Amino acid sequence: MTAVLLIEDDDNLRDALSLALHRYGHVVTSAASGEAGLAALADGSPGIVVLDVMLPGVDGFEVCRRIRARSGVPIIMLTARSEDVDVVSGLETGADDYVVKPVQPRILDARIKAVLRRTPAAPAPGSAREVHGDLVIDRDTLTITEGIRHPELTRTEWQLLLALSERPGQVFSREQLLEKVWGFDHLGGSRLVDACVQRLRAKIEKEPSNPCYVQTVRGFGYRFGPVS
Repeated sequence: MTAVLLIEDDDNLRDALSLALHRYGHVVTSAASGEAGLAALADGSPGIVVLDVMLPGVDGFEVCRRIRARSGVPIIMLTARSEDVDVVSGLETGADDYVVKPVQPRILDARIKAVLRRTPAAPAPGSAREVHGDLVIDRDTLTITEGIRHPELTRTEWQLLLALSERPGQVFSREQLLEKVWGFDHLGGSRLVDACVQRLRAKIEKEPSNPCYVQTVRGFGYRFGPVS
C-alpha cells in the first residue's frame, strides 16, 4: 500500500480521485490548498505526492519548490494546461512526472506505480563505489560526493545518473533514457528527460552550463563523459 498525498482544490475531483486511488490499494491523504498540503507533508511521510498546478494562494509550482527544498519524495503534477512552458516549468521545479487533466484514475494509478518502480538496480559485488574524477557514486548507500559537496538527489535523478554512469561514454537517446528511467512510453517524454538532466547537472556539475559528467551529444542524446 502506498501513502499518497493528494493536493487538489476541486472538491469533486479530489473526492473522486481519493476514492479511486483507495480502490487501487493506496492510502490517500487529501488537501485542498498548497498550504494545507505542505502542512500535511510536515505531519506525515507520504510515499508520493500528487499535486495540482492551479491552486489558490500558493500555486503548485511553488509548493513543488518548497517540497523539493526539504524532501526527495516523488511528485506527480496535475495540470489542465499541456503547453510546453507549463509542463517544463513543473518539471524544472522538481516534479518527477506530470498528468494532463482530465485524468483517468487508472492512468494516474499507473503513473504512480511507474514512478515508484524507479529504484536503482542492485549493484554487482565489488562495483558499488564508482570514482569519476571528483564525482564519487556509491550505489550501495545511494550517496554521492562531488569534491567537498554531498548533493541530495531525488529518486528520478538517481535513476538517471545510474543509468548514464553505468556505461560511461555510451550515447543514450532520449527515448532510451525514457524507457530505462521512466519505464514507459510518454507523450512529450523528451521534456521529462531534458528537465531531469538540467536538474541533475545543477546538483553535480561545477559548471552546469559546461557539463563535465552529463554531456549532450547534439542530434543524438546524452552520455556520461569519461573523466580521467
